[in-house]
Amino acid sequence: MIKVFIGKKAKKDLESVPYFIRDKLYQWIERVEVFGIEEVRKIKGFHDEPLNGTRKGERSIRLNRSYRAIYTESIDKQSFVILIIEVHNHDY
Repeated sequence: MIKVFIGKKAKKDLESVPYFIRDKLYQWIERVEVFGIEEVRKIKGFHDEPLNGTRKGERSIRLNRSYRAIYTESIDKQSFVILIIEVHNHDY
């Protein structure tokens, strides 16, 4: 079983993003909970990728050209837990 949680900072971040960004994140969460993270990673539109450097151990998904969601994964008892820790406007 996979559980996806939105962390405190990410909840605050979501208050200031456009509604369509919020909607895309919720679509991603629903897909992860239904199909599993490995299947959702195959969807090219999300560009799910591991991060490097100081963010090693975290992953990001692309919500549109500018916005990213950062998440971590862990195992909690018998559940696979995904915690969304940040949603931000990504600078190129």
